[in-house]
Amino acid sequence: MAIQVPNQSGKLAVVTGSNSGTGLWTADGLAAAGATVIMAVRTVEKGERARREIMDRHPEADVRVRRLDLADLASVKEFAEDLLRDDKPLDILVNNAGVMMLPTRHETADGLEMQIGTNFFGHFALTLRLLPALLKAPAPRVVTMSSSNLRDIDFNNLNWERDYDANGAYGQSKLADLLFSRQLARVADQRGWSLLSLGAHPGNASTSIYDNGTQLDGGKPILALRIGWKITPRHSAEAGAQPEVYAATQPDVVQAGYYGPRFGLVGRPTPAKVPDKGKDARVAERLWQEAERLTGVSLEALSL
Repeated sequence: MAIQVPNQSGKLAVVTGSNSGTGLWTADGLAAAGATVIMAVRTVEKGERARREIMDRHPEADVRVRRLDLADLASVKEFAEDLLRDDKPLDILVNNAGVMMLPTRHETADGLEMQIGTNFFGHFALTLRLLPALLKAPAPRVVTMSSSNLRDIDFNNLNWERDYDANGAYGQSKLADLLFSRQLARVADQRGWSLLSLGAHPGNASTSIYDNGTQLDGGKPILALRIGWKITPRHSAEAGAQPEVYAATQPDVVQAGYYGPRFGLVGRPTPAKVPDKGKDARVAERLWQEAERLTGVSLEALSL
């Protein structure tokens, strides 16, 4: 059952990867509550089909589609500049999009390993570039989707140039997302911004995320992982979206909060325990510095 979402009328939200899965249901939940929602998607045609789905359920909704390829920093810049030209406050940014378990190593347009490049570096650059619009809103929120599958950050092999491992690369990218959500919260507090930065994870949601990634080379995750997904408790993509909808809208969330299903893999959204590796402020700060270096996007360069 979907949570009760407070009225979001008058708010503008951007949801990445919203043509399917948790992103689609996050966009649906925000639009149903009255927000104007921009569906930021790599393939506009798929985004338009998803938009029609939402409009069929909520005919009065205000939903728009714009192209964003998080695996291409030029596309990230173009999307952000187009949005900033609208000169409107951005109330909610949901960093939802992701690729998962690519059987072989692929690179983004900028030479970054595809999973961390899309899941983390693309969202890092997008968030920083959209900060001018976010900081115009009275109480902006940034929600970044992480995972219960986390792997340590290896700064000596951040882009997996050697010993590529599909599960390890995915888990590292998702820990990077969690660390980013918490470091952005520290930066916001240090600078006196009203912005809330929050993390979420979907539990074990029935989505096409690993299919979306493996279509790059037609492969599949290893058999053990595919069996594991099928035999462990799962819930729907709509249910998997509820933690990030909760983080984006509920009045009781806290700065640097982390939200997930009540029972870990399934259940209604609730505050989730942050694992120890997600609490390391020194790793988070170093990761932020690496992200600035590798993306060329920084607070200083943006005069923030």
